[in-house]
Amino acid sequence: MALTDPESRTTLLAEVMETIRGRIANRSLTPGMRLPSIRGCARSMRVSKSTVVEAYDRLAAEGVIRSQPGSGFYVTAPLAPLSLAETGPERVREVDPLWISRQALGAGDDLLIPGCGWLPPSWMPVEGLRRALRAAARAEPAGLADYGTPLGLPALRALLARRMAGHGIEAAPGQIMLTESGTQAIDLVCRFLLNPGDTVLVDDPCYFNFHALLRAHQVKIVGIPYTAAGPDVAGFAGAVAEHAPRLYVTNSALHNPTGATLSPVTAHRLLTLADQAGMTIVEDDIFADFEAGPAPRLAAFDGLSRVVYIGSFSKSLSASVRCGYIAAPADWIEGLVDLRIATAFGGPALSAELVLTLLQDGSYRKHMDTVRSRLARAMEETLAQLRRIGIAPWIEPQAGMFVWCRLPDGMDAADLARRMLAEKIVLAPGNAFSHARQAGGFLRFNVAQCEDERIFAALARALA
Repeated sequence: MALTDPESRTTLLAEVMETIRGRIANRSLTPGMRLPSIRGCARSMRVSKSTVVEAYDRLAAEGVIRSQPGSGFYVTAPLAPLSLAETGPERVREVDPLWISRQALGAGDDLLIPGCGWLPPSWMPVEGLRRALRAAARAEPAGLADYGTPLGLPALRALLARRMAGHGIEAAPGQIMLTESGTQAIDLVCRFLLNPGDTVLVDDPCYFNFHALLRAHQVKIVGIPYTAAGPDVAGFAGAVAEHAPRLYVTNSALHNPTGATLSPVTAHRLLTLADQAGMTIVEDDIFADFEAGPAPRLAAFDGLSRVVYIGSFSKSLSASVRCGYIAAPADWIEGLVDLRIATAFGGPALSAELVLTLLQDGSYRKHMDTVRSRLARAMEETLAQLRRIGIAPWIEPQAGMFVWCRLPDGMDAADLARRMLAEKIVLAPGNAFSHARQAGGFLRFNVAQCEDERIFAALARALA
């Protein structure tokens, strides 16, 4: 932070103190850590050494830091409670991922949410869910009241193994563990593999909740520019060489937010680099059932050696019926199960039964056939509407619900989102997805949530 306003020594003093408190709050400075030297702090903050001396003295008087003669100043304040809002870069609320999610999740009937990441409830197989619930209600008492097994419902895991084989991924049922969601699955993998301070690579742009989840694990995030064929391979190689990352988290098919699909050539190069670096790849494939044709899977090329495969039914079946899964190397499963028990105890027993019923009776297959057809029509209609008002797609996705769009030159997505909120429309500005904050002129649209003409009318007025 550069403090360049010399107008008031009092103001400068307060800003220095607030900066130190902020670094303690966001855990950049933790108990026992040495503060920058007086000279170094004065130079970096562009203030006088006397201002820093007074700021340190006042913070010491408050008990936030302590002086150790001949050595410097050290943090004495207790470890601050983790605040994800504090750990990330400062953002206006319209591009803060957690704020966007809160608005979309709390949306009433009067709020339009083209920036959200899920299908409308009216698109979901509600009648099939009701039938599955009625069947579950007739189950033995243990099925309604007891904890699930550590790995999860065996019949569903066996069925998932067969479904994965359709994507070329060979996984025995014993390599699959059910979770409450794809997010919980990634969280467990992070708990299993990461320590605070480790480096994790993500696509830039990527699903914005990856940023928040990784910040919760207190790791260093490095973004890799994303292209229409996958991450930039040269950038990926450079980041691997410079940062020695522990993980890379990505979507290979129907990438969120861009809608792009990983090419086979890029997939092979990524796996070669990961193998050379001893790095694990987490392949989040929760949109697998939305694709119109098969796309390359890192887990298929790798054989679940360095790739952990994540799936979920929250986006395709029901956000209320929470059921996801992890497919991992066989010798990792026991450790993941232990973490699962420690953090959530039993598995999603009732949700797993509902998912199994819908998969087995054909309801899910028919539902997804309908969804893919509806999404294809919605994509065509949404792209036509956006082009009409001067918003162009980065690429035309082959399938799925997302389209990544470039605004007219000079238009800022955060500013547009702020104005649309006054019209009761929640957008998803590009910098919510960009760790480097290089996507200020982009928006992600969910075509399934763009059926209301008021969205395009409001956007047209704003762009006029």
